[in-house]
Amino acid sequence: MPSIGKKFKLHIKKMEPVRDRYMFTDNRHPEKGVMSAILGCISVTAMTLAVVFTYNDGGQAKLQYAAAVLLAAIFSVVGLVLGIMSRFEKDIFKIFPNIGIILNSMAVIFTVFLLILGIGIG
Repeated sequence: MPSIGKKFKLHIKKMEPVRDRYMFTDNRHPEKGVMSAILGCISVTAMTLAVVFTYNDGGQAKLQYAAAVLLAAIFSVVGLVLGIMSRFEKDIFKIFPNIGIILNSMAVIFTVFLLILGIGIG
C-alpha cells in the first residue's frame, strides 16, 4: 500500500515581492456615483425600517412611516438618476455608480410594490 505522503506534496512558495500587482490609473470615483450609492443606502434602510416598525405596530402604519417612505422614494429616484448620469462619465471606477443603480432600483421597485399593494387593499 503506497504511503499518503508520496501522493500529496506540500508546495511552499518563497515570498517574493510582486511588482506587477500595482496598477496605476487615472480613474477616479465619481462624486455623483458616490452620492447615488449613499442615497440608495438611505432609501433602502428607511423603507426597510418603516416596514419593520409597521409590522411591529400590528400592521397600522403611522403617518411618520409613510412620510419616511415618501422621502425615501424621492431619494431613490434622485439617486437612480445620479447613478445613471455618473455611469456615462469616462475614466471612472464603476463600483459606486453600479451600487447606486442597484440599490435605488430596488427602492423604486419596492415603492411601486407598496403602492400596488395599498391600492389593492383599498
